Amino acid sequence: MHDLLTRAHRARSASRRGLAGLAVSAVLLSGCSAADDALGAAGVGDETDETTAAAVVEGTIKPSVKKGATGVPVDTELKVNAKDATLTKVTVSYADGTLDGTISDDGARWTAADRLEPGVTYTVKSVGEGAGGDTLRSKSSFTTEALSLDQQTYPSVAPLDGETVGVGMPVVVTFDVPVTDQASFERNMHVTTTPAQPGTWHWVSSTEAHYRPKTYWQAGTDVSVDLDINGVDAGAGIYGQEDRQVDFSVGDAHVYEVNAQTHQMKVYSNGSLLRTIPITTGKEGFTTRSGVKVILEKFDVKRMNSETVGIPAGSAEAYDIDDVQWAMRLTYSGEFIHAAPWSVGSQGSANVSHGCTGMSTDNAAWLYAMTLRGDVVEYTGTDRPMEPDNGYGDWNIDWSEYKAGSALS
Repeated sequence: MHDLLTRAHRARSASRRGLAGLAVSAVLLSGCSAADDALGAAGVGDETDETTAAAVVEGTIKPSVKKGATGVPVDTELKVNAKDATLTKVTVSYADGTLDGTISDDGARWTAADRLEPGVTYTVKSVGEGAGGDTLRSKSSFTTEALSLDQQTYPSVAPLDGETVGVGMPVVVTFDVPVTDQASFERNMHVTTTPAQPGTWHWVSSTEAHYRPKTYWQAGTDVSVDLDINGVDAGAGIYGQEDRQVDFSVGDAHVYEVNAQTHQMKVYSNGSLLRTIPITTGKEGFTTRSGVKVILEKFDVKRMNSETVGIPAGSAEAYDIDDVQWAMRLTYSGEFIHAAPWSVGSQGSANVSHGCTGMSTDNAAWLYAMTLRGDVVEYTGTDRPMEPDNGYGDWNIDWSEYKAGSALS
């Protein structure tokens, strides 16, 4: 399940975290050291230098964010540029710390490593050496635009950091405020794998993006997800609230093949058949879906009530079972694999369930113990297809179509 964060927790989290951020283009004015406090920034693109120094100094350290500016957009790029001079030190500070950055090899430019935070006052101090050997110093401050939580979007990520998952598990990113400029976000959403495997993002909606490889993950793959979206313009006046870094691993290749006609499940691990399990699937009127499904979540004990799947209490098909054991969810609509001791007589020979895949308690316990979130269950034998958005149904979309769901395709 997704690592969702409440709005209240987001507010606390935002106050604790360090700066992340894209850059507000800022270069600082030159001047003699005695005139430091008098030097300010001009407006973006303004070439006017403010100085109180009497002597002519060769070289400038020139700002492009006006001294004392307020409401500076958080996605403005912060830089410090030197002309006829070489930068030697740049410090960007704020109430809770400093904003890191790097000076280019030729000393001509400093570039911030992160983007800006909303509602923060930054003080930029720079030191450089002019062409004539003079020491140049400059100081300037500005304040960024304040943003409410409704103007920021926070990404929740599945899998969890450090989790080991099955070979069918997609990366699922859910945003709590819609992203309309999906291309800008996707340019800053990176997935790297060891070993390398081709993959792509696919936008399910304006609040959900998935990433999957072309074929199932290779067993033993290490995956790193880097969402560098803090301060990125999401469109419609919304900005990314926070960067996220999640690393997870892929376990053994568990693929379970269910045939609703033969009433059997073949359990494979890394290509080897471990066990063939007699099962029952959905009866007429409750047909189990065919297609590729992925384990969404696991429950050692779960209550199952027919009202949750649209079967009213008191009807001939109603049920309410408090203690269904070894239940593993496959679809949002309510298909599970679980122990079904009441149907053992039909398992292997008939379909008698309301859509779930039932098996003996012993077989269900054995399967549950080895199964990971993200393991693959491939269903055949029915005329009811699996919907791609009914769980992690990504594998039911052709690769070319899946790639077309990228905002950068």
